[in-house]
Amino acid sequence: MLKHSVATALLAAGLLLGNHAAAQDTMAMPNQSAAMAASAPRDPALKPVFEEFGGKPGLVSLVNDFMDNLMADPVTHPFFANVDREHVKKELVDQFCVILDGPCTYTGRDMASVHKGMGVNRADFNALVEDLQKAMNQHKIPFRAQNKLLAKLAPMHKVIITRK
Repeated sequence: MLKHSVATALLAAGLLLGNHAAAQDTMAMPNQSAAMAASAPRDPALKPVFEEFGGKPGLVSLVNDFMDNLMADPVTHPFFANVDREHVKKELVDQFCVILDGPCTYTGRDMASVHKGMGVNRADFNALVEDLQKAMNQHKIPFRAQNKLLAKLAPMHKVIITRK
């Protein structure tokens, strides 16, 4: 099993990306910038993992349950209570899809600007990751596939954990 901190970092990165993106003006951009590419680093080696997640329909279902988990969690709920959750879910699906080399384009903002001023701390981030892991387990996504996605998301914790 992944160490708790790595799994937590990955989950929180994905969740908080979508959440704050919806709270701010997020117009789609025609070209993916380097900052956006860093938020969704495409990895062709993960194409088989994309299929283990059930393709894009599987990601949509996963992210729906992930958002339900986030809203039910008293730690993460405040970050998502007043945002366009449908927009956040769309951005998360696209982000995960691109990372897993699916046929998607991520047009959301980079993680640093999305999370600036949110005051996300380590406990918030860890709670998000746990909520993502819970959703992946609910969808019976193989542990190895979960770890591959989380390993791509984990480095984002450096720009997501912020101070107000």
